[in-house]
Amino acid sequence: MKTNYHTHTIFCDGKNTAEENVLCAIEKGFDILGFSSHSMYPFSSDWHIPSRNIGDYCAEIRRLKKLYGDKIEIKLGFEADFIPTITEPTFGNYSEFSPEFIIGSVHYIQTECGIFAVDASIDILKKGINQYFSGNVKKAVQAYFDIERQMLKKGGFSVIGHADLITKFQERERLFDEGESWYKSELKATADEIKRAGVIAEINTGAISRGYKSLPYPSEYFLSLLCERGVPVIISSDSHSAQNLDAGFELARSVAEKAGYKEIVEKI
Repeated sequence: MKTNYHTHTIFCDGKNTAEENVLCAIEKGFDILGFSSHSMYPFSSDWHIPSRNIGDYCAEIRRLKKLYGDKIEIKLGFEADFIPTITEPTFGNYSEFSPEFIIGSVHYIQTECGIFAVDASIDILKKGINQYFSGNVKKAVQAYFDIERQMLKKGGFSVIGHADLITKFQERERLFDEGESWYKSELKATADEIKRAGVIAEINTGAISRGYKSLPYPSEYFLSLLCERGVPVIISSDSHSAQNLDAGFELARSVAEKAGYKEIVEKI
């Protein structure tokens, strides 16, 4: 089967309408297309779907399910942020919208003094590290994975999105050494928590199609840890434009195989 569950549209920060994505997915031979609008319900930002528009989003995806159901299976979901004390990516939090799946993701590091996005730009990332961690990259990275493990302990979602998103800009400007023992310890602890949570780990090719990375998230080493623990994985494009719905899929399969995987989840 050919599937993608991580798809963004103009309802959040994507470039194409939901219907344009469906038509492109049919042309590309997809069996299943899952929509996962960025959300931090009940709040929103300039790149999350406005909370007032979630009803319209759900109605549109369900309209497309009926309209194109004979050609492709369409799924309604969310990529929901976890920000401690603010918003959680749980089915309970989104129950009124009846999603079929939820991708739980951490895009922000929250501190007692403020909050910043880890993937908006390298400048914003470095500014946040300097402002809230006095320039200590190690402490910032550890804080990121601590928040991710908090999300996993709470559970209540289907898939963990781009589990090492903190590495997005590493190929452009390396802020830390991913081979150091402290970093590997963070990955091992996070892999243990992913296993305990019973969620699917996403192999995400989004940073490849947007020119930030040459390899998908998670790294091959992180994937090998997940494989050792028997964590199931699914390939997603994190597409923000219809043409990239299947970008990097073959590479993702190759990396998964190198990490030890012999099978990929195709249907949630």
